[in-house]
Amino acid sequence: MTYTLNRRGLLKASGAAALVSGLAMPSILRAQGQTVKIGVLEPLTGNLAYNGTQCAAGAKFAADAINAAGGIKSMGGAQIELVVVDAQSRPEIAASAVDTLAEAGVVAFTGASASALGLASSQAAAKYDLAQVFSIGTAETIVERGLPNVFRFTPGVNKCTSVALENLKQLNAAAGNPVKTAAIVHEDGPFGSNMAKIMAEQLPQQGIEVVETISHPTPHRDFNNIALRVKASGANMLIPSNYLNEYTLMARALRQQRAELMAIYSILGGAASNIKFVRENNDVAQYVMDCNHWYDPSKPESQALAASVAQAGLDLTYDVMVSYATIQVIADALERGASTDRKAIIQTLAASTFDGSIMPYGPTKFVNGDNVNSQPVNTQIRGEEIELVFPEQYATAEPVFPIPREG
Repeated sequence: MTYTLNRRGLLKASGAAALVSGLAMPSILRAQGQTVKIGVLEPLTGNLAYNGTQCAAGAKFAADAINAAGGIKSMGGAQIELVVVDAQSRPEIAASAVDTLAEAGVVAFTGASASALGLASSQAAAKYDLAQVFSIGTAETIVERGLPNVFRFTPGVNKCTSVALENLKQLNAAAGNPVKTAAIVHEDGPFGSNMAKIMAEQLPQQGIEVVETISHPTPHRDFNNIALRVKASGANMLIPSNYLNEYTLMARALRQQRAELMAIYSILGGAASNIKFVRENNDVAQYVMDCNHWYDPSKPESQALAASVAQAGLDLTYDVMVSYATIQVIADALERGASTDRKAIIQTLAASTFDGSIMPYGPTKFVNGDNVNSQPVNTQIRGEEIELVFPEQYATAEPVFPIPREG
């Protein structure tokens, strides 16, 4: 399914599911005057539908803000139209959906909530000289293929893991190094497998022994056996890396099996930085820490986005944040290049020094398609809130490590 949005198509309904139904309205909304089309390729259905609809919402909020501020000024105030296509949580559909975007006349696109989807879509987009600015795509293979149309604005698994390890080292040392052993649970796709490999190599250098490593497919419905294996391992700490549904089921199973852990320290955890998980599983969510994507909450535009998300009745998740930011990056390239030529946009993106996004990054610098000035942050669930705890200059709360024991 393909949907076209402009800023007149304001979202009136609440919730991510309502966004999908709103997009699915049969009428095509068109902006007045000159327009420029940007694609949004996300999984609006299937097991990644929540993440995909959140990303689609983030893209819409960004387009609304840019259009309200005068559009692409170097192109006579051209208004952004979003062409939104459903990847259906399936790589082969993500690849074929690129044909739809190209035929619709998009000049670039963002997507696609998961590395497997983005790997497929960016490969398909190369034949059209169509730039893909990744909303989420942490697998290093994304930027290792040498495709000139690939731009990963957010950090990959290597950077996320290295930052997470350094922050963990500081946390553990400050607490007297109570954590000696760890279990790793990860999805068996490119990003989870790569993360587990890096952790297995580097944790022992911090004096932390990896006593169990467990992979699982996505989707996966029963985590009881995995929870029992984690419990039996005697691990002080669990390091999970998986998507929202699997993370939620895993956390519940750990509670049911009474697995005693000093810490749950996630790296790119699908639920650990997700307010939906906090709201619906508050008892099992407390003190869970994550190293993941997050915006700079001190920026006025971040605060405006948070207000817009709340007004729309949506969840403020990193999916919304990073998709908002990737539309900003594409719009900046259009502003600087003053062209809708696809090859010209690729060249302009490759030379980007954009420093106006909502993310806590330095100026954009793409090296082989990878933004080397991106950085993840550490969050922690406290009560009903997700607090930013690392790095200190962005922190909204002090980290608590290890998990306090009741009584």
